[in-house]
Amino acid sequence: MDWGSIREKAKRKLEGYCRICVKCDGRRCAGEVPGMGGAGTGKSFINNVNALEEIKINLRTVHTAKDPDTAAEIFGQKLALPVMAAPMTGVSYNMGGGMSEREFLDYIVEGSLAAGTFGMTGDGADPAMYDSGIGAVKDSDGRGVPVIKPREQDEVLKYLAKAEEIKPLAVGMDVDGAGLVTMALKGQPVGPKSIDELKEIIGSTELPFILKGIMTPDEALKAVEVGAKAIVVSNHGGRVLDYTPGVAEVLPEIAAAVGGEITILADGGVRSGMDVLKYIALGAHGVLVGRPLVIAAYGGGAEGVKIYMEKLRSELFQAMILTGCKTVNDIDKKILA
Repeated sequence: MDWGSIREKAKRKLEGYCRICVKCDGRRCAGEVPGMGGAGTGKSFINNVNALEEIKINLRTVHTAKDPDTAAEIFGQKLALPVMAAPMTGVSYNMGGGMSEREFLDYIVEGSLAAGTFGMTGDGADPAMYDSGIGAVKDSDGRGVPVIKPREQDEVLKYLAKAEEIKPLAVGMDVDGAGLVTMALKGQPVGPKSIDELKEIIGSTELPFILKGIMTPDEALKAVEVGAKAIVVSNHGGRVLDYTPGVAEVLPEIAAAVGGEITILADGGVRSGMDVLKYIALGAHGVLVGRPLVIAAYGGGAEGVKIYMEKLRSELFQAMILTGCKTVNDIDKKILA
């Protein structure tokens, strides 16, 4: 099994939902939500990819970084690479229903672990989607991160209690899911959270708490204020609000504001190990990858997810050699042209 054969198999299984484009940039699937596309014109999805593409890298080959170490530590876990699977749900309405929600999340969690990292699981319009993720993480001895939608306060606390029972690495909330069309259609209200509401949620658990969906320095500072241990700089893959900037455009300012106070993860448009390198150079401690892992899971199951993660690690390794970075901690703005 290789990445080419995985893509071909996924193309058949995802027909009508994802075209498996050579360049996954959101242009052909713009406006296809539900589905794999971005909201409205698709500009937010497109901007994620374009912003990364515009970053230029300095080539350096006079150094001793001949065998770089791609390992990173996130939430006290030693990872083979600074990449984690993003939380994803909605197999039936976003991905064509070619497998069950639980099967998909098992592939994501198991494949990530096999590659030396971990996966996040999500929440969706059917509460069973969240439970599927809880089950997948539980069966992996808690080596994963359940992420809850910004539901009504009492519901969030119930979902959080379920996560605590399985003792995961951390727990999170994708606040960028506020206003999701698919949630509203299914009678599962979501919305913004106030500082007091976030303090109540985060104060009710001893698990490290992640706020996903931070796109401005002021909200990054609020994340620090409410006690989050990490943020994910993300526009929800461009699926909730049209015309947002790309993550790579806003990341440096956010990192400058809170980089020394909180773990920063970046999510949006990662397609290669070079993209991983760029996000870390811009100020992230690690990155999330989403849509490519749908292809990996549909085309190769857990092994497909493992193969894709290892592909990213290999590409990152090569990029580190050619930029003179012995460790992930050496990747910083000096490599940016």
